[in-house]
Amino acid sequence: MALTPLDAERLDEAIALAQQAIGLSDPNPRVGCVIGREDGTVLGRGSTQRAGEGHAEVMALRDAAGADLRGATAWVSLEPCSHHGRTPPCCDALVAAGIARVVAAIADPNPRVGGQGLQRLRAAGLRVETGDPDHAQAARELNIGFFARHERGRPWLRLKAAASLDGRTALEDGTSQWITGPEARADGHAWRRRAGAVVTGIGTVLQDDPRLDVRLVETALQPLRVVVDSSLRTPPRARLLSPPGRVLVVTGTDTGEAAARLREAGAEVLVLAGHQGRVDLHGLVAELGRREVNEVHLEAGAVLGGAFLQAGLVDELLIYQAPMLIGPGRGVVTWPALQALDAALGFEWVGQDRVGTDLRLRLRATGPRDGSPRRKH
Repeated sequence: MALTPLDAERLDEAIALAQQAIGLSDPNPRVGCVIGREDGTVLGRGSTQRAGEGHAEVMALRDAAGADLRGATAWVSLEPCSHHGRTPPCCDALVAAGIARVVAAIADPNPRVGGQGLQRLRAAGLRVETGDPDHAQAARELNIGFFARHERGRPWLRLKAAASLDGRTALEDGTSQWITGPEARADGHAWRRRAGAVVTGIGTVLQDDPRLDVRLVETALQPLRVVVDSSLRTPPRARLLSPPGRVLVVTGTDTGEAAARLREAGAEVLVLAGHQGRVDLHGLVAELGRREVNEVHLEAGAVLGGAFLQAGLVDELLIYQAPMLIGPGRGVVTWPALQALDAALGFEWVGQDRVGTDLRLRLRATGPRDGSPRRKH
């Protein structure tokens, strides 16, 4: 059955409500729900809360407390859950409330749900429909890391950089504050807020002593801060070891006293040995997936950024381009010399937006420009 104009309007609203769960619901997906009638009356609205608290459907039911919900429709941005996790199944709550129809923008990729929620609702006698491709895509994009983790077993990794028109992220001496304006910096923190983990390298820690927390926009959760530090050179007094949030230092070898000092400073130290004492980047991303991290935000220097790209682990580029020319300086990533332009890694545009005086560019890798497939990972 084709969706009605009211269905489309309510799904738009549900997806907008789901955006309220950014920086709040991880590792659970961002979901919104609207409960109402076919005459246009809205009875309740809700979005997913912290893990272990109410899902969107439950919050909408609470918002509709006291109303007669028999025969009503629930429009949700993601298939209602059908399993007992940190909370009871949302399917059961909708059935118990007397909801007669459910319209879901997209099915849940979690194998514990994966269509079973919709089947369970149909078995209970509810009319169930799914969204059109546009709403499905919007709901998927909002939860792109959640889908990535369940469909391919690892998080979505986004590489962020601020660069000049000539592709420089810093002067030759490492000075980079500030290439972009305050609006772009605040927008970058909004993208940090989306992430379950922010990853950087020891070079950035030693050069800039960053905090890597979310502070320029409001958030209920702080992402896990991760330092790739093969030789454990992270100073115990580094600013990122201070609250708020947790810190994970990943190394190629446990060097004893250095690891003990970092642990005393409040960090977790994890050994993931790769080639020649370097950190195993594939192992790191897999470990973050096991920790239920949906999106990884990489803010690092050219060497580590290039290493993630060459390993085939970068899904998206988030580049803030400032209207300035720097000349000699540091590049976005370190990349091997190519013998032909056709061997260059190609990208497709996802978005180009003006942010203050700068441009925000979003791109996703497609593979070498000669048409051969992108490296599998």
